[in-house]
Amino acid sequence: MTTIGIRGAFFDFIDDPWKHIGAEHEAARFHADGLLVIDDGKIVDFGLYDHLSERHRGLEITTIRDRLILPGFIDGHIHFPQTRVLGAFGQQLLPWLQVWVFPEELKYRDRDYAREAAGRFFDALLAAGTTTCQTFTTSSPVSTEELFEESERRNMRIIAGLTGIDRKAPAEMLNAPEGFYNESKRLIERYHRSGRSLYAITPRFAYGASSELLAACERLKREHPDCWVNTHISENPSEIRGVLADHGDCTDYLGVYEKYGLVGPKFSGGHGVWLSDDEFRRLSKSGGALTFCPCSNLFLGSGLFRLGRATDPQARVRLSWGTDIGGGNRFSLLHALEEGYKVGMCNNTLLDGSIDPTRQDLAEAERNKVSPYRGFWSITLGGAQGLYIDDLVGNFQPGKEADFVVLDWNGGQAAQAWHQSLVVEKEGPQTMEQVANLLFGIMMVGDDRAVDETWIMGKRLYKKG
Repeated sequence: MTTIGIRGAFFDFIDDPWKHIGAEHEAARFHADGLLVIDDGKIVDFGLYDHLSERHRGLEITTIRDRLILPGFIDGHIHFPQTRVLGAFGQQLLPWLQVWVFPEELKYRDRDYAREAAGRFFDALLAAGTTTCQTFTTSSPVSTEELFEESERRNMRIIAGLTGIDRKAPAEMLNAPEGFYNESKRLIERYHRSGRSLYAITPRFAYGASSELLAACERLKREHPDCWVNTHISENPSEIRGVLADHGDCTDYLGVYEKYGLVGPKFSGGHGVWLSDDEFRRLSKSGGALTFCPCSNLFLGSGLFRLGRATDPQARVRLSWGTDIGGGNRFSLLHALEEGYKVGMCNNTLLDGSIDPTRQDLAEAERNKVSPYRGFWSITLGGAQGLYIDDLVGNFQPGKEADFVVLDWNGGQAAQAWHQSLVVEKEGPQTMEQVANLLFGIMMVGDDRAVDETWIMGKRLYKKG
């Protein structure tokens, strides 16, 4: 592949905006006329066009006008086999799984079905501007193989693994612990760090895992310490009661995973809605991470994730954000930002003293507010840090992989362009303040129609029709 350049308006992050309260712009970087230089899928130079063009004379340049270019979005929690379950009539988590999810996931034992679904899954990700995801598969090795094969065909970075469950599901989808161990080991050897694939040891959730299955996960992690661990934690009150009933020697949900040595760097627990303050502190100390899934937390009535607690500087927890398809009802991380903003505002009200003065915590209340800086950091560089892949993706630093999304600030509902005209003139944003206001409008008024193009390793794989 020859060296190419992309010229346009670029926005990314160099730091965490939660560390810059009152000056969040200091965490961001904006070039109204920038140049991204890509060689063999990797970023080799980035900066202002006027500064770089002289040292890259003769470079083949693609100019993207009237658009905003951001690092590709990173989905930290999604379910590949639940694409067709979108919009299934609402129940809370456990009955919803039994009625809708488990019957659909059983179909993924058929290789043809799984292969077609994998194609549709990645098509939907790209159309939403998502370039990297950490995803669940099913308890069938076939679905895991087809997912990795499709991601390799598209050269997309993913984290995934065979999903282990050996109780509280239909008998035909349960993994025997030893079989889960053997199949996981085979899949790790085939796919982990093959191309852009990373492997996650994946107990679905402690609610559906026996001590023997969790011990198999512990053995896999001990033998393959470079692998990730992906699971669910403290999503729903009924689920939590079931977990503690099954694992009576543990006093909380996190303690189950700690018992089997799974919590630490590269551990991700999806949801964390009902974690205690002590669990947050232990996660922070361990280097483990959570994934905030606002869309599904609201759709399934699971609760309001305490974003302000997770971002406490005294016990900061690494975070990614996830759509959680199909509990979430959109592939769009822009939609997740919109819903996360609303969750944060509700939590802000609960803590600002207006309801119960004895619960007032103004600092935590403020940390719940999802500004455009906090929001877009969370689905780019912040998401990469939450998944321990920020050495690979997340911003436009030279040496990283050239995954990016091109946003059309007028793409979306009919009223959006009228709204955005309040923020920027025809020529597009020229200042950091303008671009932040523009992004907030995209986050709150836009949808997947705001995604005009999606590029993977310097190649455009999606263009809005």
